[in-house]
Amino acid sequence: MNLLKTKGLRSFSLFLYSILVAFMANANPCPKPLGTYKFDCDFCGCATTGGNFGFGTLGNTNFIGVRYSYQQFKSKDGIFENSPTSQEHFNTYQVWAKIPIASNFHITATVPYQDLNREFTDRTEQLNGLGDISLIGWYTLNFKKNQIQDEDADASRISMPVFTGHSLRFGMGIKLPTGEFEQVLTERVNPGFQLGTGSTDAIFSAGYSYSKNMFGINATGSYFLKGENRNAYRFGDQLSYNAKVFNGFLVGTNVLAPFVGLSGDFFQKIEQYGDQLPDTNGYMHLGTIGAELSLKRLVVGADIGIPLRQELFADDVKIKQRLLFYLNYTL
Repeated sequence: MNLLKTKGLRSFSLFLYSILVAFMANANPCPKPLGTYKFDCDFCGCATTGGNFGFGTLGNTNFIGVRYSYQQFKSKDGIFENSPTSQEHFNTYQVWAKIPIASNFHITATVPYQDLNREFTDRTEQLNGLGDISLIGWYTLNFKKNQIQDEDADASRISMPVFTGHSLRFGMGIKLPTGEFEQVLTERVNPGFQLGTGSTDAIFSAGYSYSKNMFGINATGSYFLKGENRNAYRFGDQLSYNAKVFNGFLVGTNVLAPFVGLSGDFFQKIEQYGDQLPDTNGYMHLGTIGAELSLKRLVVGADIGIPLRQELFADDVKIKQRLLFYLNYTL
């Protein structure tokens, strides 16, 4: 087992933070007119899945950027109150993008780098490296209605289709086994302490969004169909959801959009050699609160996930908190 101890990722996180501050200080704020804004928007099976994080930002724009997520878990190895425990810190650094292919079709891509830390009473373990890369193709269906532009003119001649603000998104994709999977780590209380699942997984997603002026609703659901890796180990299928309600405000010449929402995951049981492992299924639901700041070509966002209800590995594993930060450059 390759357990590395390094401070490089801490330096990298400070480097990203310095870039964020520099961009915000030097960006030339010149937002679009108010009317032109259009908003849209694993744990079990390794931290790379991150299905409830979402695949985009509040604004329906194409971008390339960086995203950082932090998740803290507490695991208990035993059935007694005084059983040994460990604190686990999952740091994920991602390069992510939304790339347009056609007017109604785009691709999202995520390339993660993992820095996982586990603290026991007598020792600390660390695991870092490339995680599982994911690619998803999306089709967007925008709903329109005919609207008369001039009541005094012939309606049959000047009635034009206008976007209603409602849209649906359908996505299909793949998660590649680019992150290292170590069989020995599956014997721990939290088998999600992995760089990758070691398997090729299919992703099926659907989303809905509504926007009017600077108010919006955004919801996405995804199903991860997990494959079996070469160790005959298969993480359970995963259903993830993410929903936000937001409203934008002008702050000088920029736009600030606070939001609240819900996110969560449902996990099926892990299988090994075709047999289901007991007490390896579960669920978690989190309340989210955050904000997104739109500058000229930059989007800066952050949110905090607060556990509302959970049951993971027969309550032997509990999520304590989740943080998310991102910085995107609009294409």
